[in-house]
Amino acid sequence: MSTAPATTAVGKAAQFTESRVGASKMVKEFGRKIFPSHWSFMLGEVALYTFIILILTGTFLTFWFKPAMGELHYEGPYIPLKGVEMSEAYASTLAISFEIRGGLFIRQMHHWAALLFMAAVSIHALRIFFTGAFRRPREINWLIGIALIALGMGAGFTGYSLPDDLLSGNGLRIIDGLLKGIPLVGTYVSFFLFGGEFPGIDIVSRLYSLHIMIVPALLIAAIGVHLMFVVIHKHTQWPGAGHTEKNVVGEPVLPTFAAKGGGFFFMIFGLLALISGFFTINPVWNYGPYDPSPVSAGTQPDWYIGWMDGFLRIIPGWTEFYIFGWPISFNIFSALLIAALLFGAMAAWPFVEAWVTKDHREHHILDRPRNNPTRTAFGMAAVVWYAVMWAAASGDLMAVFFHMSLNDMIYIFRFLFFAGPIIAYIVTKRICLGLQRKDREIILHGYESGEIIRLPHGEYQERHKVHTDHEVWALSSFESPEYVPAEPDPDGKISKWERRRAAISKFFYEDRVAPVTKDELDAAHHDHGDHGVDAGSHSGGELPRGH
Repeated sequence: MSTAPATTAVGKAAQFTESRVGASKMVKEFGRKIFPSHWSFMLGEVALYTFIILILTGTFLTFWFKPAMGELHYEGPYIPLKGVEMSEAYASTLAISFEIRGGLFIRQMHHWAALLFMAAVSIHALRIFFTGAFRRPREINWLIGIALIALGMGAGFTGYSLPDDLLSGNGLRIIDGLLKGIPLVGTYVSFFLFGGEFPGIDIVSRLYSLHIMIVPALLIAAIGVHLMFVVIHKHTQWPGAGHTEKNVVGEPVLPTFAAKGGGFFFMIFGLLALISGFFTINPVWNYGPYDPSPVSAGTQPDWYIGWMDGFLRIIPGWTEFYIFGWPISFNIFSALLIAALLFGAMAAWPFVEAWVTKDHREHHILDRPRNNPTRTAFGMAAVVWYAVMWAAASGDLMAVFFHMSLNDMIYIFRFLFFAGPIIAYIVTKRICLGLQRKDREIILHGYESGEIIRLPHGEYQERHKVHTDHEVWALSSFESPEYVPAEPDPDGKISKWERRRAAISKFFYEDRVAPVTKDELDAAHHDHGDHGVDAGSHSGGELPRGH
């Protein structure tokens, strides 16, 4: 960097800042960071950009929302509610919707952005799981991602409950029941949250503090640490020619990636604006203020909360029992146990997989989901399990739509709750193994070209064409975990834990399709000769090192 004194105002300001902050080194270092170009990596960007939109729209809404439960009679422009007694929170929500210029648009944009944020974070987590991007050194970042999902659910629910309308009030009533269902301490936890008996007069102000300060601060901190680890660990990348564990093939942050990211942000902003302008969401004026006595039919929570509601709908009532006179409402608080089970399994998986495979190396090349059939099968089983509970939250609407008994729908979802994941696991694993065998067939024998040739002795054959070096690399450059038998410790003994690990390893990796080796490829080309396979641009059957 030049040390000559600046002559312009901008140059002097830049030198002043540089001499005190040293920003050029940071910009130079960060600007040179390479990010690979692949559509699947944009899911994290969608989550980041929707979070920025949430901050912007949420700030606007805080100027007019009143987080108070004081009673008043509505005198606003919405005639159907004229003179109805309601809380200040609900009245201010109506004012934002009908009296503040652009208020309804911003309110809907905030809600749609929240839904898109949770969708992007969830699908991003699925991409990381199915491709094995959680492996060393990214286990901590995986845990941070799980925390982001949990915080996003918390932020969504606290914001969803603020208007104090009938729909959000019923949701709070479910939360009150969940808390009171916790053995021994449930009633105390409920009293602490609501400031007394439900619904109390403090819950909206307390949720407001959580929604605009505590949860967003935790989200910002988690996102910051998450991005910091992405820079420290460098970005993962898909297998391909020139892609190794020690490099990243892609584009630098400045100027290419940053320019694309800026354009993508405005595309997301425009899409949310379009949806918010044409599609109504959460019309609180139709529900009316919260009243503990009525419960509206067909109520549906936001999709990322619905799976817990669905579980409550299908669990049998007889699971409530007594122990020494104490009621154990397992049919209620078990929804919290299901949530703990799901998030706990997600958090533990990287460490369980590393223990089972005894693989503690660093991994920067992603797996194709088909190349790790057991992991993919477990992931799909979890997705189906989640989807069954999510769909069960709409069981009443499905019963009406399909003209079925609600009880029949409940029994169907109860069956799928147990059978669905098992079926998904078996089907997914068989599909992955079949796709791997198909890849081997294509690498070794080429793919059908539709061209029929006649050999000198009169035989007709279809000419097969092989992939290029880059395509062969993408299909064959992967590691296939193998069964690791039980191994003795330094004392020559095999512990119980080691036996269990070996049994799990056998279950995971006994069925496997090994990658094609260079010898296999050379032998296949030699057997085909020059007439059955069109070599195309393939050069001698070169494969990645290690095969």
